Amino acid sequence: MSRRQIFFLNIIFLLSFGALQMHAQVSPVDSLVSRGDSLRRVYRFDQSLEAYNKALDMVSDTSSVWNDSTAMAAISDLILLSENGKSMTGFVYKPNVVARHMFSKDDFFLYYPLKDRSWRPTPNQLDSVPGLYSKAIYVPAEAESIYFSAADKDGIRNIYMTELGDSLWTVPELINEHLTSASDEIYPMLSSDGKSMYFASKGLYGVGGYDLYVSQWDEDTGDWSVPVNMGFPYSSPANDFLLAGSEDGGYTLFASDRDCPKDSVWIYVLEADNMPVRSEMSDPDELSDLARLELSVSMDVAEEVKSDIPENADTRRYMDKMAQVRSLRDSISAYEDKMQEYRDRYAVVESEVEKNRLAELILKNESYIPEIQASLEEAMKELQEIEMDFLFSGVVIDADKLLVEAEREVVSEDAGYVFAKMTLGEPLHLDIERPEPEFDYSFRILDTAQFVTDTTIPEGIAYQIQVFSTTIKASEKALKGLCPVFETRSASGRYIYRVGLFNEYKDVLANLNTVKRAGFRNAYIVGYVDGKEMSVNKVRTEEKARKETAVELYRVSIIPTGGVVDSAMIEGIRQQSAGKDVARHDGGLVVGPFNNKSQAVALVEFIEVMRYGDATIEVIENN
Repeated sequence: MSRRQIFFLNIIFLLSFGALQMHAQVSPVDSLVSRGDSLRRVYRFDQSLEAYNKALDMVSDTSSVWNDSTAMAAISDLILLSENGKSMTGFVYKPNVVARHMFSKDDFFLYYPLKDRSWRPTPNQLDSVPGLYSKAIYVPAEAESIYFSAADKDGIRNIYMTELGDSLWTVPELINEHLTSASDEIYPMLSSDGKSMYFASKGLYGVGGYDLYVSQWDEDTGDWSVPVNMGFPYSSPANDFLLAGSEDGGYTLFASDRDCPKDSVWIYVLEADNMPVRSEMSDPDELSDLARLELSVSMDVAEEVKSDIPENADTRRYMDKMAQVRSLRDSISAYEDKMQEYRDRYAVVESEVEKNRLAELILKNESYIPEIQASLEEAMKELQEIEMDFLFSGVVIDADKLLVEAEREVVSEDAGYVFAKMTLGEPLHLDIERPEPEFDYSFRILDTAQFVTDTTIPEGIAYQIQVFSTTIKASEKALKGLCPVFETRSASGRYIYRVGLFNEYKDVLANLNTVKRAGFRNAYIVGYVDGKEMSVNKVRTEEKARKETAVELYRVSIIPTGGVVDSAMIEGIRQQSAGKDVARHDGGLVVGPFNNKSQAVALVEFIEVMRYGDATIEVIENN
C-alpha cells in the first residue's frame, strides 16, 4: 500500500471515528472558526458569518478566558471574507465550459495555449524565490516589457514591471498602489491587446485564498486602474490564479486548486465572452454546482485533431497505452474528487446519521483506488517495455514529437479541445540597468569627500555646517573627506561649501567640533526654515515652537445608513482611502490615520456622495 493510500485511510479513520474526540480537544473559539471556514468554502456565507461572529464575541469579551486581541483581528478578517462572498453573489457569471483537466502544480502552466518556450523557470534574475504556486515567469522571446511577480524583502509577492530600453532593461518597479496589497499577487498576464491585466491576489477584496482580478489600462492617466474581482465562478474560496486568453481569442483559461489533491490543480477552458452577462445567484448549492465548472457546451469540430507522428503498429501501441495510463489517472482523480466532496459535506452537516452515511461513502470510494492504482502501475510498466522495444527494434521516430503527442490530453470528444504541453524556455537572462544608489545624507568623514548632486534644502527645520567660501572651485582633496558636501554659489559668484543636513540643533552642534578638528577652525552653523536660510537663533526658536505645537493626525468615523455595514461599502472606502486602515467600531467604521485634514475631508465628501452614512473627522494623536 502506498504512502498516499495510507494517508487517506488515516484521514478517513479520523473523520469516521475520531471526530467527536478531536473536537473535544480544541477550544470553542477554534471550533467555531473551523466551522465558519467550512461553511464559507461551500458558499454558505450567512451561516459562516454566524459562526465567525460567535467566535468574535468570545474573544472580544474581556471577562472571557478566550479574550485575545490578535484573534479578534484574525476573525474580523474572516468575517470580511464572508461578507465579500455575500456581496459577490449579486454578480455571478455562467460561462460555457469547453474543457477542464487536472495537472501537477509543478508544470500546469505549460499546458496553456501560449507561445512555446516562453515560460522561464524560477529562480531567475527577476524572481529569486519560487512560490507555492508561482513556478515560472512568462517571457516570450520578442517581449519588450515584462510584468512579473516577485517577493520583496519581507517575503510578500508583488507585481513589478521592466521594459527594454535601447540595450538594457529598466530597473524593475512596482506597478502602482492599486495593484499592491499587504499580501501576495501572482501571475500577471496581459490581454492580447495589452489593455487588460489579469492577476491573482490574496490581499485585495476577495472571498479567500487567491482570487482573480482584472485591471484596465487608462490612456488618460497612463496607468493601470483599480482592479476588480472577476467574481464567481472565476474566484472562489479556494485558490484561483493564472487567467489568460488563447492566442486566437477563442478561449479563456484559468487554474484553481478547488476540489483537487494538494499536488494538483485544475485548468478550466471557457468559451471567450466579450460581453459577459452577470446575475444574482445566492443559493449555496447552485453556487457550489457552478464552481465545479462541469462541461457545458458542445462545439462543432471541423476535423479531428491530427498528428504528424508516423502511423504504424508500434507507435499506435504506444499511444494506446498512453491513453490507458491517462484514463486510469483520471479515474483516480475522479474518485479523489468525489471523496473530497463528501469530506466537505461531512464538515458542515450536524446529523450523526448523515455523518455516518458520508463516512461510508468515503470508505467505499477509497476501496476502489488500490485496484485502479495497481492497474496504473502495471500500465506504466508496459509503457516502459514498449519504449525499450523501440530501442531494440530500431523503430525510426521523432522522440520529441512522440513525447509531445503522448502528453496531449483530449478532455472532451464533443468539445474537441486539446491540451498540448509546451516546452519550458531557456533560463532567463536580461541585461538590467543598475539602480542609482540612494545618497546617504548622514554626516561622516571618509577617505574622499562626497558631493551631493541635489543641493535642495528640504521643507521643515534644517541645519548645516558652513566650512568655507572661496572665489575658485574647491577640489575633493580640499574638503578632507567630509560627507555630504553641498556646493552652492552666492549672488556674487563665490563658491560656498557646507556639510551635513541636520533636523535638530543639538545634532548639528554635536558635530561642529568634529568639522573644526578636521582642519576647518572657522566652521560655523547655518539654519533654514522650510528651505529659506535664517539666523540660527530664529531657526532654533522655530524649532522649539514646532515641537511644542501638536502635530495632528486625523481619522474618519462613519455611522452607516440604516446601521448596516456591507462589503461593497467597505471596499469603496478602501479604494478611496488606499493604504489607510478600515476597522469596525461600535457598529460603524473608523478609517485612518490621515496625515492632513484635507485627506480626511476628501473621504467625508466621498461618503456623502455615495450615501454610505454620516461621517465625522476626529483628531486622534499628538506628536
